[in-house]
Amino acid sequence: MRRGRLTDLERERLAEAREQDRDFNLPEGADRWSAWGQGDLGPEPWPRWLVTEEGAADTRLGVVKTGKEADVHLLERAVPGTDRTCLLAEKRYRGSDQRLFHRDAGYLEGRRTKESRLDRAIEKRTAFGRKVISEQWALAEFEALCRLWDAGVPVPYPVQRLGTDLLLEFLGEEDGGAAPRLAQLRPEPEQLRDLWKQLGDALSTMAQLGFTHGDLSPYNILVHRGRLVLIDVPQIVDVIINPRGRELLMRDVRNVSSWFAARGLESPEEAERVLVERLLADCGVS
Repeated sequence: MRRGRLTDLERERLAEAREQDRDFNLPEGADRWSAWGQGDLGPEPWPRWLVTEEGAADTRLGVVKTGKEADVHLLERAVPGTDRTCLLAEKRYRGSDQRLFHRDAGYLEGRRTKESRLDRAIEKRTAFGRKVISEQWALAEFEALCRLWDAGVPVPYPVQRLGTDLLLEFLGEEDGGAAPRLAQLRPEPEQLRDLWKQLGDALSTMAQLGFTHGDLSPYNILVHRGRLVLIDVPQIVDVIINPRGRELLMRDVRNVSSWFAARGLESPEEAERVLVERLLADCGVS
């Protein structure tokens, strides 16, 4: 059993053992004890706001977003009897019988496991293969977020991964109100220019690592207190390795530049061309 690679049976046994051991002390209203310390943990140093103490409990407060491939819940992690608390976004990928991998074919190009048996199952989209894909997407998103966070790309802090569940920094207000998506905003000209600059800088930092988002749109960009944040990166694309890397990078830029153009960005076609050239140069692609 490798770290962060529990089988379904092992995960069920571990959860059952933890509940049998501590369920009688679970605080009223809480759903479970904190799973901190299990699975894969986010980059160190851990943020000061993050509750890492033993004895913390998790309480699900509601659904933030539902999607075709994953649901996001608002979760409070708190230490009973203290003021130590934080809000997290719990992203729960759907099981193989529910999830629709409508985007995976293009994004899995250039990605292979170390076992041919797994690769064949993925290629044939068997039930086992779909389960492997689900695990791969969760792992890919967590690893991508860790790498992007370390590089300074504006993404939510990746707190933890347990199988196909991710715990992420919640971007919003203390009352649980989530930060708006870029698509929801109607910015004034000055803010629009600032957001375009922030976007260009974020994509440039990502491109310097050789990546593009792969499915960028105004719906997976948050604006938290004036700061632009990229989300939903399980399909992050290596521009060099993926045969469609250049195409997907250009599509990313086109998807967001059209939104900026509709909101009144000056010379949008020129701005898009300049940004694409900048990102291709950052990736080392001529």
